[in-house]
Amino acid sequence: MLRPKQSGIEPNQNGSNPPPQEFADGISYDGDATRIASVDIQQELNRLEEMILAGFNIPLTRRTLVDEDKLLDQLDEIRLCLPEAFQEAAAIIQQKEEILLQAEEYGQQIVDAAQAKRSQILDESDIIRQAEREASELRRQVQQECEEMLQETLEEIDRKRRACQQEIEEMRRQAIAEAEAIEQGADDYADSVLENIEQNLQDMLRVIRNGRQQLLPDSSLDDNSQFPKKK
Repeated sequence: MLRPKQSGIEPNQNGSNPPPQEFADGISYDGDATRIASVDIQQELNRLEEMILAGFNIPLTRRTLVDEDKLLDQLDEIRLCLPEAFQEAAAIIQQKEEILLQAEEYGQQIVDAAQAKRSQILDESDIIRQAEREASELRRQVQQECEEMLQETLEEIDRKRRACQQEIEEMRRQAIAEAEAIEQGADDYADSVLENIEQNLQDMLRVIRNGRQQLLPDSSLDDNSQFPKKK
């Protein structure tokens, strides 16, 4: 018969099992190794509990008399099943660790993807803001250039208007001067013509007077008209 050994696995006092734990793969595992082991361990523990409950209770005490041989045999049965239970528990723990590792890797991948997406969004936001700044600067430059072109056009129009006014004024002065010169020339020409006519008339009057004097030597001439007076 095997010697009894202390075990780190303790069943609940009421004989119930601890609640199962649920992992990422959807499989439920117990926190206690006895729950993870085969049904034989649970059955052997149930028998051990029945042996204790079937023992003789000492009156006025909380002690119970149990058949030692049967108790030791039952413990040997349980002890023989423990290695298999421990192996199953170790496999479950290993599987749990692998699942947790995979979950951590998957979570890290999600975090990395989220950070990459965040960086991409920030980069795109920076690009959009840069484009908006460039568009605003371009719009401002275009508006400034349009204003400068408009101002230059207005100034050019004003210069041409003043130049046209000066040219018109100069042409008007020249026209007035030419008109005055033409008028003066016409007056001079008319005066010259009249002077020639006057000179011709005076010459004709002298000829006429001389002729009349020769015809009428005794006649006197009118001082005003320079013609001889009629008798």
